[in-house]
Amino acid sequence: MPAAAARKRSFASRLWRKLCLLAAFVVLAVLALILLLRFVNPPTSAFMLGHQLSTSSSPLRHQWVEFESMSPWLPLAVMASEDQKFPHHWGFDIGSIGTALRNYSQGGRLRGASTISQQTTKNLFLWSGQSLARKGIEAALTAPLELLWTKRRIMEVYLNIAEFGEGIYGVEAASRHFFGVPASAITAKQAALLAAVLPSPKRFRVDAPSPYIQDRVSWIRRQMAQLGGPGIVRVLD
Repeated sequence: MPAAAARKRSFASRLWRKLCLLAAFVVLAVLALILLLRFVNPPTSAFMLGHQLSTSSSPLRHQWVEFESMSPWLPLAVMASEDQKFPHHWGFDIGSIGTALRNYSQGGRLRGASTISQQTTKNLFLWSGQSLARKGIEAALTAPLELLWTKRRIMEVYLNIAEFGEGIYGVEAASRHFFGVPASAITAKQAALLAAVLPSPKRFRVDAPSPYIQDRVSWIRRQMAQLGGPGIVRVLD
């Protein structure tokens, strides 16, 4: 083999090893961060940082609250609205994903199919949008999140970082801003109203619910009853 070709092959081999080591380091660092956040409450999220860096004039409102200090209606309403299979799946709703991909392949928008686990991943680490690249990263991060966290922890973090209005993040800030009470005192109707705006908190308003949101609140409350009431929250322990 000529010397020049041998040097080129040696360089390519060294470069490949370095890239593999870098990739392994990144994966281990991400796994370590996810494991750490199982026990340490995240002080902020990607979405909150995005709000702070934006040109929005709305101040950031956020206050962490422990799961035990939340009204049990809150996780129930969110499950009823966003992800009724949450206690039982492994981070992904395969049936909904298949439906969303079929719709996308037929020219529709890439939307829907996100579980609470995926939404937690997106809000905590990523950015908004519906690109396949972001969806792929979201899926890659959701798998270890489901593996390393309990369902209770996923729900706790989600309820603390979800956006409920312009600059309003987490159920404690939302409860105090919209209803003047802590998250522990939220009623079933109030919880359903908060959950109703989650698909688009900048478009829908808790303090001025449209007829669509009012209908959605009624639907969510029916789903809450069908799920078995607040007692179902115990399955997250």
